[in-house]
Amino acid sequence: MNRLPSFLLCSAALFLATSPATAQQELNALVWCDHTDPALIEPFEAAHNVKVNLREYEGTGAALALLEQSRPGDWDVLVIDGIDVFRAVEGGILAPLPEDALPIADFFPEVVMAENNTVDGVTYAVTEKFGYNTISYNADKVDPADMQDLATVWSETYQGRISIYDYYLPLIGLAAISAGIPTAEIGADDLDAIGEVLSTMRGRAASVAGVVAAQTALATGEVDIVVGGGEWLTAVLAEDQPELTWTIPDQGAVRWAQSIGIVQGTSQPDLALEFIKYITSPEGQARLATSSCFWGMPANAKAGEILTDAQKAVLRWDEQPGYLARTQLYPAPDTDLDIEMQDLWLNTLQQ
Repeated sequence: MNRLPSFLLCSAALFLATSPATAQQELNALVWCDHTDPALIEPFEAAHNVKVNLREYEGTGAALALLEQSRPGDWDVLVIDGIDVFRAVEGGILAPLPEDALPIADFFPEVVMAENNTVDGVTYAVTEKFGYNTISYNADKVDPADMQDLATVWSETYQGRISIYDYYLPLIGLAAISAGIPTAEIGADDLDAIGEVLSTMRGRAASVAGVVAAQTALATGEVDIVVGGGEWLTAVLAEDQPELTWTIPDQGAVRWAQSIGIVQGTSQPDLALEFIKYITSPEGQARLATSSCFWGMPANAKAGEILTDAQKAVLRWDEQPGYLARTQLYPAPDTDLDIEMQDLWLNTLQQ
């Protein structure tokens, strides 16, 4: 038998190791910080021999701007606030999603949210996680009974002991609920009444803060209450500081939901779909729900078979039917009303 020279054998081996046919695939995903936990991503990478490249962002506007500046194929998967799916669809950013390939039948019915994830009868995204913008607090420093009434939360009693979560939609939603205005019915004529509530809230607050700053302020005792907080803010702190907790006031609160979809123009739609199928599976959902960045309720109810009793207790698993019934979705303004809401929020921050 003829044998190749050793240098040719080495060259052939190098070619085989680096040829496109055997190179490890890569998937590029634009995500929220809860998807960057290795405990969530590594099982998918191992199962599919793929490297998942993650880029974290904050704020839908930032994500859409980045995607609009990118070339087709640069991104494969997008995680987005459920209320903003329609903006991504209008911008031609999301591709249709085969709903029959996903375990939607296992979801909590209230969070399937076809009104958010479907446009003109076509599904473009699927809910993956949800929770509440409500009231987080230090139970050793405030009266828990006071936290059941939104008006009491930002009363003079807690002057200077409050931080406000810096996102206009849920805070306008909470102010509307406090004023007796359903979030789904907010109109331009309601903004004066909502603005009065926001002004009172801001006047009593020590700070307006993003996720990390709000968590830090509560954990260090800089503030005792975070308006707009919830399980996503305190669950990761609960083991070391069980006095940091959250509640749904009697008037209700605002429910958030995040969705995931395939980016239009991806060169690997099948792999992108496999990633979404993993994220929405019971195993993926349990890992996403308890991500090291922030916790939240999984959309797939079968994740409850995998979560521990302690994890479900922190998430208030058994109380979800009541919470879902008492909470309202984010306001969903049209373009003109959204501009007015943002102006109202900026004016509130400047007080």
